[in-house]
Amino acid sequence: MAVEYDIVVIGGGSGGLVVAALAAQLKAKVALVEKERLGGDCLWYGCVPSKSLIHASRIAYEVKKGSRFGIYTNPPEINFTEAMDHVDRVIAAIQPHDSPERFQGLGVDVIFGAGKFISKKTFEVNGRKLRARAFVVSTGSRPAIPPVKGLKEAGYLTNEQVFSLKERPNTLAVIGAGPIGCELGQAFHRLGAEVTIISSREQILPKEDPEAAEIVEKQLLSEGIKIIKSGRAEKIEVIEGKKHIWVGEEKIVVDEILVSTGRTPNVNSLNLEAAKVEYDKQGIKVNQKMQTSNPRIYACGDVIGGYQFTHVAGYEAYYATMNALVFPMFKINYGVIPWATFTDPELARVGLSEQQARKIYGNDVYILKQEFAGVDRAQAEKATQGFAKIITRSNGEILGAHLVGPSAGELIHEIVLAMKNNLKVSALSSIHIYPTLSEVNSKAALQLTKQKYAKNPWQQNLLQKFFNFRRTWF
Repeated sequence: MAVEYDIVVIGGGSGGLVVAALAAQLKAKVALVEKERLGGDCLWYGCVPSKSLIHASRIAYEVKKGSRFGIYTNPPEINFTEAMDHVDRVIAAIQPHDSPERFQGLGVDVIFGAGKFISKKTFEVNGRKLRARAFVVSTGSRPAIPPVKGLKEAGYLTNEQVFSLKERPNTLAVIGAGPIGCELGQAFHRLGAEVTIISSREQILPKEDPEAAEIVEKQLLSEGIKIIKSGRAEKIEVIEGKKHIWVGEEKIVVDEILVSTGRTPNVNSLNLEAAKVEYDKQGIKVNQKMQTSNPRIYACGDVIGGYQFTHVAGYEAYYATMNALVFPMFKINYGVIPWATFTDPELARVGLSEQQARKIYGNDVYILKQEFAGVDRAQAEKATQGFAKIITRSNGEILGAHLVGPSAGELIHEIVLAMKNNLKVSALSSIHIYPTLSEVNSKAALQLTKQKYAKNPWQQNLLQKFFNFRRTWF
């Protein structure tokens, strides 16, 4: 006999958990299906473990560079096993929030097992046929593996295995120079590994502002990380226990390989054809209401492609839930989506790039740029690399922002708030506590008035005449 629910959630990662919790709190009858364990990539293989390892590596780096502040010590002794134990402890501390017990306590029927659609209205798992008014697919994604000759035979790591290491590889090649590759490459290097990053493009972090990406690249190079750009791994062989990677005419010899070349949506086992749900290699196709080609079925998170971030999955999950449970009338807006890469220095972005803005608005684009070197708190902490770049129109409308520097992932939110509430860039020039890093935003915001003034000689002449006239009063 089919089981009836208001909503069946397929996938217990970031998006699916938001749907299940929200629907349960709205008193809907909810089933949550997960084939492995709740928490998804973010908890087990992504955000949580990577940021924990990155923090450990930053501590090691700061100790090593303590002489900048007159603090001298022996080179730090790094116990890689204990650093990874720290990662495990952080996961364990956060995991109860994503536990089956928590969701069962909310009234969610948590079902573990691999399932598939058997019709437009039915999902089958463990022999049970689940029927519901609506379904939400949030099965996430998995690492995309490039077709490199010999890679499978040589063996490699992805984000799904790297945090299980208990011994540090002495030498590591990272295939891919996106956020994960750059973050983990820097972290492993700071923890004592020799690291080579292989980038298929001329620019690392290719989705970021070129100037901002260049700042990160210079820092990686200054630390001793080797970067090969515009190159691809063509062949890999294991010779005397070492992995030999051929990149063009160059050969790299390493103990281990980390593959970080993008993501693939988890759709293959769902039998979406039976549910009449359209998808392609990018993922499940949805409209602005998060609705698939089957109006009874919604999807959110990595499985639909697009912005593959935990916070975006949660944002999409809210719209999917409300449309599925109430009425499909709420449309999602991707106009203000921030993200960050947690290298050191950090890199954060929201909205349009300079190139995108100029393509849309032509000459009505102003670039407001403030170097961290001009921020006193950054000078006090010797963290002067980088800048804040805010892209506006002449009327003060904020089109986008790019920050690279200390705490960029935190500082971007002030600009996000302004954009979300349609505030002009002048709102960012409000009083900021001195000395704080956040002054980088207020100082950048003041650039619009300065630039507009510099472009208007008549204003300068008028003011000069005004002050000349005032001087005659005395």
